[in-house]
Amino acid sequence: MSDVPESEIDASRAPLLDHLIELRRRLLYCAVALAITFAFSFYFSRPIFGFLVHPLVMAGQKTIISTEVFSAFFVQIKVAFFAAMMLSFPVIANQLWQFVAPGLYRQEKRALLPFLLATPVLFLLGASLAYFIAVPMALHFLLSFQGDLGGIKQETLPTVTSYLSFVMQFLFAFGLSFLLPVLLMLLERAGIVSRAQLVSARRYAIVGAFAIAAVLTPPDIGSQLLLAVPLVMLYEMALIGIWFTERKRAKIAAEAGETA
Repeated sequence: MSDVPESEIDASRAPLLDHLIELRRRLLYCAVALAITFAFSFYFSRPIFGFLVHPLVMAGQKTIISTEVFSAFFVQIKVAFFAAMMLSFPVIANQLWQFVAPGLYRQEKRALLPFLLATPVLFLLGASLAYFIAVPMALHFLLSFQGDLGGIKQETLPTVTSYLSFVMQFLFAFGLSFLLPVLLMLLERAGIVSRAQLVSARRYAIVGAFAIAAVLTPPDIGSQLLLAVPLVMLYEMALIGIWFTERKRAKIAAEAGETA
């Protein structure tokens, strides 16, 4: 028998039409938030792109070119969209929570809410590591190949579109990689994997971390280590977090057994 009160089970049920109406309302709020933040970000798209291009300037590159008439415009659109997604994420996450929460039991709400709150924090930590450390190191390595080639000067002239793709790849790769503890703890919470399985797969996880770093970063050992080492550390942090949650669940189960 379930220990969830019958009133709580009834409160989590709703007709399909009510769910669809509620989903439409939440999606509308998300669209409005995204539109407002996009308009705001587009107005400041040039300063935002100037912030993103700062590591290139610090690496000694003074020129960035546009090879198409519409390239600069579409770059500002992309910059505004990326910035709008990050600015509107708290609203989107809140709307998602408001839609899902009524269908969850009290224990499930307590279990999922910390993961929802940790997601933007971990993503920002990863993106900050990429912007302040990984991107400058990668640019310094890649730009070191320009210079005199036997009487011919080789000069790197990155385009606005290629540089934006380069820096956004770093930011999203590091940001998403830092969500590894959230993913592993959710998988364990759902019963898909166990802590014992994750511990036994530690050596494969280390190899996988270096493989991911080799794919997502330039071919210099510094950038690869900057992604691979945090991935391994985050894997270990996830194991520690799962250990604590297992102890807490065991304690709650023991108290419930004593009460019964």
